[in-house]
Amino acid sequence: MVVASGFKWMFLILGTMIGAGYASGRELWQFFGDESALAIILFSILFTLSLFVVMSISRNMRTQHYTPVLIKLLGEKMAILYDGLIFFYLFSTTVIMIAGGGAALEVLNIPYWGGIIFISLCLIGLFIAGNKGLVTMNTIVIPLLIVCLLGLLIKFTNGADHALQIHWDKQSNWHAAFTFTSLNVVSLVAVLGGVGGEIKSKGEIWIASIGSGLILGAISFIYNQSLLHVASEMPLYEIPLFALLKDFPYVMTITMSGLLWFAIFTTAASGMFGLTTRLRSRFNGPLWLLTLILTLCMVPLTTLGFSTLIAVLYPIYGILNLYFLACILIYPIMSLQPKSST
Repeated sequence: MVVASGFKWMFLILGTMIGAGYASGRELWQFFGDESALAIILFSILFTLSLFVVMSISRNMRTQHYTPVLIKLLGEKMAILYDGLIFFYLFSTTVIMIAGGGAALEVLNIPYWGGIIFISLCLIGLFIAGNKGLVTMNTIVIPLLIVCLLGLLIKFTNGADHALQIHWDKQSNWHAAFTFTSLNVVSLVAVLGGVGGEIKSKGEIWIASIGSGLILGAISFIYNQSLLHVASEMPLYEIPLFALLKDFPYVMTITMSGLLWFAIFTTAASGMFGLTTRLRSRFNGPLWLLTLILTLCMVPLTTLGFSTLIAVLYPIYGILNLYFLACILIYPIMSLQPKSST
């Protein structure tokens, strides 16, 4: 039971992470690129530690949304500031996911706006089943996506002139690990804070945090090294993954486009879950109705484009959230300090 539950939360975490920015390669390329092997290893460690802390707090407080986690980590005054920042972050990144959903289907000759409408309707339909629909979907889709993505990357690196080459003496981009972790941990706080009351044991937390860190570290490492081989062609592609697929059979492009869309959808759903659970603490209403209202607000903003949104917003969020990441990492130490008596 503990193992099954641990894997359930792990797939929820991976579903939140492996979305439009990550699975497409755009987010990895934005932060990493050349001389980043050490940065990715550091990211894997920081990400695992952050997950363990956030899940432990959520479980201990039996949370239903992310605000109690913020107060525990930041104090009440800073929690108010980050509450607004996280809400805006979730809103804007969900816009990015919806835009990515439209871009991903263009390879199938589906118009951009047709893809936008399709993913919006799917989001509304998913939340008719509440949060159980989200967890179930991640348990089914994410293992398939991971297997196919790793298979593609391994096949690519085994090709001629695509072997992994790492120069450990040149790792100047190590600091990217901190901004990349801080960017992604915020959305996970929002999602995990919404299910804290359902986490039953420490064993589930160990499995979910270590498993997620190892899997994402391995995929990020291979993916980034693969993208280095097509760096000169990157400006030609809205979605870098398609630069790796250009020499593969067309059926592979179709298959990965479908899986990429599901990755985008799972992250859009996770972002929407964080938003709706936060709103529901103030406004009564079913998740699907709140999703409908939010989607109607988001769709007009998708005109900015997928890669533009990532290039502008993600680095800004990564820097703004560094303080939040620092609070997460020092929380275990601070919690051991004896409280002063009055």
